[in-house]
Amino acid sequence: MGNSFEAVLIDIGISNRQLKQRMKDAGLNLQYVKAVLVTHEHTDHIKGMHGVIKKNNIPGYVTRHTYNQARKDFRSEMVRYFEPGDTITIGSIKVHTFSKQHDAAEPVSFRIEIEGKNIAVLTDLGTACPNVLEHLKQCDAAFLECNYEHNMLMNGNYPAFLKQRVASDYGHLSNSQAFELVKSLNGSPLKTVLLSHISADNNRVDLAMETFSPLTHKLCIEPTSRHSASKVLEI
Repeated sequence: MGNSFEAVLIDIGISNRQLKQRMKDAGLNLQYVKAVLVTHEHTDHIKGMHGVIKKNNIPGYVTRHTYNQARKDFRSEMVRYFEPGDTITIGSIKVHTFSKQHDAAEPVSFRIEIEGKNIAVLTDLGTACPNVLEHLKQCDAAFLECNYEHNMLMNGNYPAFLKQRVASDYGHLSNSQAFELVKSLNGSPLKTVLLSHISADNNRVDLAMETFSPLTHKLCIEPTSRHSASKVLEI
């Protein structure tokens, strides 16, 4: 969020109707959203994009390679292109874009700078590459991937190739990888970590929270849900 009348959304994997309901549940209003930003073309991140930007007259920001690889119903005349590394200014909000490692055409993440505060959205990361570390070090809060618990993934029902993909340097971060990343930060302003992109098949919220328990004395650690709105936090 920026001031009381400016906000941005990052990725839209749900319908316009679901989005409005979840924002209402959280006490938020879609009319304040000034842009939708897309990290990559995988369906769970973009399938609601076209409907949301069309029905609400909101521009969508995406890299050209991501747009070209996306499914056809993602197409829209309201899309604006950016290059990884660009800084996008949306009202009082600055969006710092940067490349990351994931098995997509041109995956990016975002650090949102608002009134001297910085919040990063760091999901779909195969590894904590230097770009991720550089931007996370500047953040007061982070929406951080805890996709899988290693033993659950390896002993689960996924086929071998999919297990390998998830655990690769172009897949996702595990609970322990996310924990080690946050633990490695020294002297950063980070105070709030939202555990996110928690797999329904290869992880559980309690396992992710347990992994981060050694840091709860100095950080606010909160889980997020794919099924409902999370609590609204003030940074």
